[in-house]
Amino acid sequence: MPTHIGRVAQVSVSPGGVPKGAVSQAWVATSGVEHDVQGDRRHHGGPDRAVCLYSADLLRLLASEGHPIGPGTTGENLTIEGIAWEALRPGTVLEVGEVELEVTDFAAPCATIRGSFADANSNRINEQKWPGWSRLYARVLREGVVKPGDEVRVQGGGTGRS
Repeated sequence: MPTHIGRVAQVSVSPGGVPKGAVSQAWVATSGVEHDVQGDRRHHGGPDRAVCLYSADLLRLLASEGHPIGPGTTGENLTIEGIAWEALRPGTVLEVGEVELEVTDFAAPCATIRGSFADANSNRINEQKWPGWSRLYARVLREGVVKPGDEVRVQGGGTGRS
């Protein structure tokens, strides 16, 4: 049975670019995470990509493969641990502390994060090539503050992997 309760390992923001740095907490609004700026608004940000999520568990596995990767290096705002990541898909609703998020899409890897990979090939987290290893985008259903240690609960939903 998949794990449906995890926790926030790190909250990360950046004035633009990666890596995103750890903060003690952040306000998460429908427009995005407080103090986080995306340089490429065509491919990042906006109401359906307000928050980028990634798995701390997968980051550890990627690091064990020799990749120079860690929380915030792939541009995620919330690094989450203890969740069966492969079970998350568009439509899944997550309760993250006082915030509620709905997964909207798999985040396509881009050249900006290639420094997180030993071979500079960010396709290692491409959903089509490595199902269950992708970062996720989410829209904000309920705004609030998120901080490391907050509980993450998978509420359900989702229509299957694309």
